Amino acid sequence: MPKTVVVGMSGGVDSSVAALLLKRQGYNVIGLFMNNWEETDACGNCTGEEDFSDVRRVANQIGVPYYSVNFAKEYLDRVFSYFLSEYEAGRTPNPDVLCNREIKFKEFKQKAQELGADFIATGHYCDVLHENNVHYLLKAKDQNKDQTYFLNQLSQDQLDGVIFPLGKLDKSEVRTIAKENGLYTAKKKDSTGICFIGERNFKKFLTQYIPNKPGKIVTTDGKEIGVHDGLMYYTIGQRRGLNIGGKKGDEGGRWFVINKDLKNNVLYVAHGQEERLYSKGLFMKSVNWIPFPPKDKEFSCTAKFRYRQPEQGCKVRIAEDGVYVDFDERQRAITEGQFAVFYDGDKCLGGGVIEKAFF
Repeated sequence: MPKTVVVGMSGGVDSSVAALLLKRQGYNVIGLFMNNWEETDACGNCTGEEDFSDVRRVANQIGVPYYSVNFAKEYLDRVFSYFLSEYEAGRTPNPDVLCNREIKFKEFKQKAQELGADFIATGHYCDVLHENNVHYLLKAKDQNKDQTYFLNQLSQDQLDGVIFPLGKLDKSEVRTIAKENGLYTAKKKDSTGICFIGERNFKKFLTQYIPNKPGKIVTTDGKEIGVHDGLMYYTIGQRRGLNIGGKKGDEGGRWFVINKDLKNNVLYVAHGQEERLYSKGLFMKSVNWIPFPPKDKEFSCTAKFRYRQPEQGCKVRIAEDGVYVDFDERQRAITEGQFAVFYDGDKCLGGGVIEKAFF
């Protein structure tokens, strides 16, 4: 009797191909669509209905049953509330990481098991190695699409019984498979923006939940040169959207954000050389290690401090109060609230939230 795998189907091309490949491999495939964000458009239509319609079309094309499940409350309580609290604290969060840990590989997995799943699968670009009941998170073949960064918080229990069908495929190969098999989603654009919320006017979106709190824009030598709309809209190193171009004294180059004073609601900016943005290390309170905490308290590896970044060499020191990371080369605009994710070759070693940068 074939094993049952429940596939998280989003209505996109990646999860569509994942379901197709598993069906071809002889699994009993069930598609499960997650509705994690309830919102209607200007016409009163639920914005998730179109995606679920695409799931329905693809599931019917490849001949698998499909269901829909609503995790909107769980997403609001565990992901979106964190997202807002981090912005209110003046940090820059990454909700996609929490969405994977709290929804896609927690609530979804529990629901899949209720449906009789032996395995779960998603359309993530990454791979996994199950060896002697130990589960290793591996990079995808397609390094441009690799999503291990967003999965750095997964536990051993969450990785147990997981299949990533696209781990050994390039994105172009996935598109080709979809087209050759006439899948309805073959030409559908990739989703972008915040996990399950999508791409939108970020400033307008945030103001629906957090009131604007304008304040002073001040140079590093104490000169007030403008007014910001609210510290939550700005990140360290940001150049665009400051609305202070042409101010006297900026002959040395474009202005950029150098610091945020949450207590006094002041945005500090500088111009010219960016040495002040470059830090030599960072501190994290804790790290989710994959598969287990390392035996050595000090070791060298590579790391990413944001998703779209080549891996950087670093030295890691595990102390009683947290984890310290020293960079082999100084890094630009290390941002509190983002994740530092560690690698050893193709293995993702886990990661944690950046608490502070050292200059």
